[in-house]
Amino acid sequence: MQQTLTLNIIPFTPPAKTVTFAFYKEGFPGAYSVFIGNDILPLVQHYHQPDPKKTETQWLYSDFQPLREGGIELEIDLTVHLQFAEHYYRYLISNYFRGIAPIMRRNFTKDVELWMLDTSLKGKAYNQYYKFTLAVQHSVNKTPELIVSYDGNSRVLKKSMAEFPGLDTLIYRWMNYRGLLYHWGVSFPDEALRNQQEVFPVISNELGTELEIIFPKSEKNNRYPYYFKNITGFYAKYLDNDTFRAVIPLSTTGFIVKNKEEFKRIDTDASLLEYGNGGTGTEPYADIKEYGPYKTIEQPHNVKLFFVYQKSDGAYVQALKDCLDKGLNGTKSLNEFVKFPYTYKDEWNIPFENLQKVVGTCYHALENRQKEHNVRYLVIYLSPVDKDKATTAEKSIYIRLKEMFLFYGYHSQVIFRDKITRPDFNFALPNIEIAMLAKLGGVPWRLKREPAKELIVGIGASYIRNSANKMLGSAFCFDNDGKFLHFDCFPAKDTNALSVSIRLALIDFRNKNPAAKRLIIHFYKLMSKKELKPVLDMLYSLNVDIPVIILTINKTVTKNVLAFDVAAPKTLMPLTGTYVQIAERQYLLYNNIRYNETSFVKQSKYQFPVKIKMTSTQLSLLEDPALIDLLIDQVYQFSRMYWKSVAQQNMPVTILYPQMVAEIFPYFKTPVLSEFGKETLWFL
Repeated sequence: MQQTLTLNIIPFTPPAKTVTFAFYKEGFPGAYSVFIGNDILPLVQHYHQPDPKKTETQWLYSDFQPLREGGIELEIDLTVHLQFAEHYYRYLISNYFRGIAPIMRRNFTKDVELWMLDTSLKGKAYNQYYKFTLAVQHSVNKTPELIVSYDGNSRVLKKSMAEFPGLDTLIYRWMNYRGLLYHWGVSFPDEALRNQQEVFPVISNELGTELEIIFPKSEKNNRYPYYFKNITGFYAKYLDNDTFRAVIPLSTTGFIVKNKEEFKRIDTDASLLEYGNGGTGTEPYADIKEYGPYKTIEQPHNVKLFFVYQKSDGAYVQALKDCLDKGLNGTKSLNEFVKFPYTYKDEWNIPFENLQKVVGTCYHALENRQKEHNVRYLVIYLSPVDKDKATTAEKSIYIRLKEMFLFYGYHSQVIFRDKITRPDFNFALPNIEIAMLAKLGGVPWRLKREPAKELIVGIGASYIRNSANKMLGSAFCFDNDGKFLHFDCFPAKDTNALSVSIRLALIDFRNKNPAAKRLIIHFYKLMSKKELKPVLDMLYSLNVDIPVIILTINKTVTKNVLAFDVAAPKTLMPLTGTYVQIAERQYLLYNNIRYNETSFVKQSKYQFPVKIKMTSTQLSLLEDPALIDLLIDQVYQFSRMYWKSVAQQNMPVTILYPQMVAEIFPYFKTPVLSEFGKETLWFL
């Protein structure tokens, strides 16, 4: 099938090649910086001599306003100073939309966010706004480009802040004051506090709950047609005219269109997974039913299960046993599906009175138990609380139990009690059985490919609200046949601990693979020089001369840059494995279950792409198209190694797994992860 991709990117020419700006030595609110490079240094030596030892003195600052006292005027070539040019273009765009957009703000990347009123909504306590972002970047050939993205909608109360006396201000987030958005806890100005009758709160989930405002549930439909309609509609209404082009000279051809010669698609064989008995396929649930798992648990093969449950929930325990032993509505039993025999150790079951007593009850039951030799134990905790709806206190109980099971060396599986008797539990059961196999050391499936000669390290992080402790989890490598090795977890600021973990993984990997060619790091954000330095120092100390390649893979899929397959107007989602370059060393990767034009895709499975940014200690490597293909292929294939579910994921486990660890481990009372915890997939 031939695809035609339309990107939500419009090229434009600079409104002028050179522009004169006023600059100042010190930064100030609203100012943007330009680096004092070799071309600028001769022009400013009489005004400012930068100190090479002080980074902050190597920049000059401008707010694009007329010259004031203490400044200097410089003529800047916008085709050379690209980063500064992008700041200037955003400034022009922001000025243009003042008075056009009811609400505006600069987002965390300084792009222009515009909120346009939904005039169709009547009779509500709030106004609804469609959100659009106009971002500027430069293409591979340094041409400026405008990205037009749709960001969903937000709602703002019609009543002002002054009309809610006594409301807990801790639940305020963003506030609309005279058409500009301010964060209540960060940037809210004194002027707005003096004019509270002009301050209108943006409705967050907490504020909506407090005010008993109920929003319609969002449907999990294919979002591509809706986003495409909004983006092209915004362009037609606000950008495709001579007035805007007088400010930002957009190409009259509009959005960039890529034909098949201008993008690539991963070989469809990359989607193949290998199972037991040499079977291959792309659908884990159906394929494991037919072939069995690629590798069942290693010795010892003796597995014993026991239960932790509320005393009044004995019937749920028996119902779950029946499901595991006999299967349910077409879903195979545990042994039939993942091929490991097990027995119950019912005398070890731990019934508890209520949720508040479960931690103490488990502790007293486990602390003096003597395990049998050559037995793997797996405890199944039937939680009376749904984790997704649990309070903070209830979540802490769940995490405390997880930590306790790890400390005493037990594998564990948590199941929400009420789920067991639901009519659709047969759909959840295969996911539970797959996760149990993986936790016990088995390999549900592996990639159908030859082993790679590079170490791949995944690094993820969790931001913990109202806490200074951001944790970093690092998932260290899978062998290419799917065998998980180990991982560690430590504070995000401890870059030395990160380098030590990579060092241990690298030594072990090179002992087994002396011909290892590269160290590849999948990072959850742009890796700074400060974060990379300990890793490079470690490689130097080991006398390892292999290059380091870093792929930044955002934890969430991208919505700001999208490609739409206009050759398939009903769905608009590109085929899985399609990837296209969107900027220098930046790519979009489509990772979904649309394998061909006849593939059936549920409405909720029309997934947005993954954005990948690449850098390396040897940038010349990234000029090799074959290596780029390989690196993107690895991201694609590692998304198929997710063993918490039989459903296809669009993020690689090198990002997903460490993120899952980092969301739990910071709440452990013990600051160091046990060896048992580092070598098992307890977080699935």
